[in-house]
Amino acid sequence: MASKKLKIDQTKKLILTSGRASVYLAKEVAENLGVELLPTKAYNFANGEIYVRFNESVRGASVFVFQTHCDPINDNIMEQLIMIDALKRASARNITVVIPCLGYSRQDKKSLGREPITSRLIFDMFTAAGASRIVSIDMHAAQAQGFFDGPVDHLTAQDVLSEKVNQLVKSDKVTIVSPDAGRIRVSEEWVTKFPNAKLAFVHKTRDVTQPNVSKVGKIVGDVEGRDCIVVDDLIDTAGTIAKSVEAVKKAGAKNIYVVGTHAVFSPPAVEKLSECAAEKVIVTNSLPITDEKKFSKLEVVSIAPLLARALKAIFAEKSVASLFGPES
Repeated sequence: MASKKLKIDQTKKLILTSGRASVYLAKEVAENLGVELLPTKAYNFANGEIYVRFNESVRGASVFVFQTHCDPINDNIMEQLIMIDALKRASARNITVVIPCLGYSRQDKKSLGREPITSRLIFDMFTAAGASRIVSIDMHAAQAQGFFDGPVDHLTAQDVLSEKVNQLVKSDKVTIVSPDAGRIRVSEEWVTKFPNAKLAFVHKTRDVTQPNVSKVGKIVGDVEGRDCIVVDDLIDTAGTIAKSVEAVKKAGAKNIYVVGTHAVFSPPAVEKLSECAAEKVIVTNSLPITDEKKFSKLEVVSIAPLLARALKAIFAEKSVASLFGPES
């Protein structure tokens, strides 16, 4: 179904531009808004240094700079920083950084001595580059918004994902399963999307000295004979998700669906998700889903309409929160 274009007030100048990692998504957002992407030249020198130049004037414009932080993550972050610097030096009126999937968001605190808080560093770099505002979706730690000294619009993909899940799940016996205790707050919000849904979580421990290693324990909550929806913000190697699905299945779940906003899918995620007991794996296109990351159980929903609505509100200087639920 074709998306309805949103009318933009052209008395002010709105410009959308994108780093090379997000062109696929930025084009879809631009189509929703009825505008064109700013023609941009970007390439790497032989030694890996990045060059960016905009082919049209941005003077006095409100510019939205897209870049999702995917592999190679450091190159893509650096490219976005360079774009912001170029826009600032070209006299853009304000610069909104649009990061569908924010890199280093899992490094938001110190678990051991002498560790960095890299999430804070990332926000500091965007401030130094000249960002006026940041837009992101389902950040791993919502409190990290405080790392940026300016407006942060923290959007959620829950509505677009739950709409898709509701099309697949017809049972009136639904349990929302959090893969660990730390995600219970998000899972509680998911419970409101399904009538009479219950909440459960998987007791998990993690070795903070090793990346992507966790141990799944018992299920806390009622899953037996019920359709279970395992929800998380980000699926990386899928180790935790696959173990959670296995644990829920052993506890007597009927049908299991995996839902995640950000499909990082580092190896061996595709293999694990393909082989696990889940009926479907539902994610957004916040990250590019390349051919090698596709498999038969995968369903991808677009966040472009969500982003388009948010960007239109920001450009019109209207409330973003009111678009996505009651304001607190």
